[in-house]
Amino acid sequence: MGSKWALFVLTHLLLCSVPSLADSSSSISKGLSEITSIFLDYAKKNEVFDWMVGVRRKIHENPELGYEEFETSKLVRTELDKMGIPFKHPIAVTGVVGFIGSGQPPFVALRADMDALSMQEMVEWEHKSKIPGKMHACGHDAHVTMLLGAAKILQDHKELLEGTVLLVFQPAEEGGGGAKKMLESGLLENVEAIFGIHVSPDHSIGEVASRPGPLLAGSGFFEAVISGKGGHAAIPQHSIDPILAASNVIVSLQHLVSREADPLDSQVVTVGKFNGGGAFNVIPDSVTIGGTFRAFSMESLMRLRQRIEEVITRQAAVQRCTATVDFLEKEKPFFPSTTNDKGLHEFFRKVAGEVLGVPNVKEMQPFMGSEDFSFYQEVIPGYFFFLGMKDETTGKLPALHSPFFRVNEKLLPYGAALHASLATTYLLQLQPTTTIKGGEHYDEL
Repeated sequence: MGSKWALFVLTHLLLCSVPSLADSSSSISKGLSEITSIFLDYAKKNEVFDWMVGVRRKIHENPELGYEEFETSKLVRTELDKMGIPFKHPIAVTGVVGFIGSGQPPFVALRADMDALSMQEMVEWEHKSKIPGKMHACGHDAHVTMLLGAAKILQDHKELLEGTVLLVFQPAEEGGGGAKKMLESGLLENVEAIFGIHVSPDHSIGEVASRPGPLLAGSGFFEAVISGKGGHAAIPQHSIDPILAASNVIVSLQHLVSREADPLDSQVVTVGKFNGGGAFNVIPDSVTIGGTFRAFSMESLMRLRQRIEEVITRQAAVQRCTATVDFLEKEKPFFPSTTNDKGLHEFFRKVAGEVLGVPNVKEMQPFMGSEDFSFYQEVIPGYFFFLGMKDETTGKLPALHSPFFRVNEKLLPYGAALHASLATTYLLQLQPTTTIKGGEHYDEL
C-alpha cells in the first residue's frame, strides 16, 4: 500500500506541479525514475519472476504455428482473467487484445507475437518442445510472457494510467502477416503509439538496442516450379533437364544484387529451397525452388519482385524449360520495412535509460531481418527494439531461428518493466488531444 500511495503522489506531481520550467523538468525526471525503479523491482520479485518463468515454459513446451495458436491464446486469456483484465477475442483467428486503464484516450499499445516455427528443437532440457517439428526458436514465448508480466505490473498500478493501454497478443508473425489482420479488426484505430520487443542473443542482459528510422528490411517470398522433360540420366539428349535450368536460375538471381542494385541500397535475394528428383540416374520432370528477397524501400522490393520473375522464366526458357513463379502473397504478404518513429526514439531512449541506465541503451545498425510489426508502423507511430539476454553464464548464444536457440530467462523482468514503463510514461507525458473516430470508446472499462 505504501508504494502505491507514493506512486499516486508522484503521478499527481507529474501532472499538476509546474513551479518553473527547470524545477518542473527536474521533478518529472525524478518522478519517472521512481516509477521505473518500482516497476523493475516489482518484476524482479521472486513470486513474479517465478510466475513468468512458469508461463514461458508452458508456452515453450507447446509451440503452435501461425493462426494455430489456440492453446497459447487460451493461456493468455486465462492469465488476463486471473488479473481481472478485460479483453477481446478472437481477433485474427487467435489474437487477443486486453485493456487496462480508463477506457478513454490517449491509447497506447504494447505488442507480443505468439507463433512458433516449423522446426525440430535440438536443445535437450526439461521443458523441450513436446510437439515434433515445431519450436519456439525466435523467442515469441518470451515475448508473450513479458507482455503478461507488464500486464500484471500495470494492473497492480492502474491508478497511474492517465488513459488506456492495449495489450496486443498477435498471431502469425512468422510470414503470416498477423499484424495486418489485427489492424483490420479496427481495435487499434485510435492508438497513438505502439511498442514492440524482440529478444536478442547478441546483446547483454539489461541492454537494449534500436535506432530511429529504418531498422529492419521489407521482405517477400517466392516459389517457382521449373518444368522440363524427364528421362534416363545416361541419355540426357532425350530429356530437357530442369535441374540444369534451376541451377542457372539460382546463379542468375545473385546478379540482381551484385550487378543491378545500388551498392548503397541494401538488398538480398536468397534461394533456400531446392527440391527435385529422387534417384541418382533419373532426370526429373520438374524442380521446385523457393526463397526470400529483402530491401529497405518498397520501390526496391517491387523492383526485385519484377526481376525475380523475369530471371526465372527467361533463364528457364534458355534451357528449353518452362517456369511459373508464385509470390505467395495470400499466405505470406510482403512486409514493409520496420521504420521507427524518430520522436518515439528520443522518448524510448529516455525511458529505457531510466529503467536500465543510460549506458545500456545502445544504437544499432539496420539489418536485413524483417518483422510484421512494420504493418502497425504504416498507420501508427511505432517503435521496435531488441532486448539483450547474454551474460557470463550463457556464453555465446545460438542465433534466432536456430534449432539450438534458447532463452535466458533472466531477461523477463527487464522486458516486463520496460513495457510497463513505456506505456505508463507515454500516457503521463505524451497525452495528445485525441478525437476518437465515430465517438467510439472501450465500454469494457
